[in-house]
Amino acid sequence: MNAVSWLNSEAFTAFGQHIKWADMIGNLIGLAALALGWRRSIWTWPAQLLAGAILFTAFASAHLSGSAGKQLVVIVVALWGWQAWKRGKQQAQDGSLAVRFATWRERGVLIGAAALGTLAVGGLFTLFPSLSWDPWPDAYIFVGTIVAMYAQAKGMVEFWFAWLLVDLVGVPLNFANGFAFSGFVYIIYGALVLWGMRDWWLRTRTPALEGATA
Repeated sequence: MNAVSWLNSEAFTAFGQHIKWADMIGNLIGLAALALGWRRSIWTWPAQLLAGAILFTAFASAHLSGSAGKQLVVIVVALWGWQAWKRGKQQAQDGSLAVRFATWRERGVLIGAAALGTLAVGGLFTLFPSLSWDPWPDAYIFVGTIVAMYAQAKGMVEFWFAWLLVDLVGVPLNFANGFAFSGFVYIIYGALVLWGMRDWWLRTRTPALEGATA
C-alpha cells in the first residue's frame, strides 16, 4: 500500500462515521496551524501548507473538486503568506506579526471578491457537475478560504470573521459528504476562531505592545 492509499484508508469508526487517515491527520495539523495563527507565529504557514497537501489527497479521492481545489489554493496562499509574514515590516516585540483592522475600503474589497468569486466558481461547478457534488456550498468554501487566508497574510483581524463564515457551511457539508472528522474539527475550529479573534482584537487596542517598525 502506497502513502496515498494509506492516507485514504479508514482509520477507525466512531458513532457510525468512517474516519479516514487523511481526514484526521490533515485536520489535526490544520488545528495546530490555527493555534499558531492565533499566536501570530510564522510557523502557521508551513503547518497550513502540510495540512492542505494531506487534505487534498482526501478530497480528490472523493471527487470533491471544490474542496480539493481549495486545498491547492491553501498550499499556494500558504507559500505566499509565509513570504509575506517574513517580509512584514510591522513586527511585534516578540517577533510575530503585528495585527490591525482592515479599512472600510479593504472590507468592501474582501466582501465583493467573496461574493463575485462564489458566483463565478459556483456557476462553473453548476455548468460542469462532475467538478463538485455540492456546487454552491463547495464554491462558497473555496472562495471563503482564499479570502480568509489573504486577510490573514495581511494581518487583518477580519480573517477570523471570514473563517467563522466558512465554518457555518463547512460543518454540515463535511458531515454530508462522509468527512465526519472534518466536521467535528470544524466545530473545534469555531471555538479557536472566537478565542483567536478576541486575542487579535485586543492587540489592536494596545499598540504599545506591538513594537516599532522592524
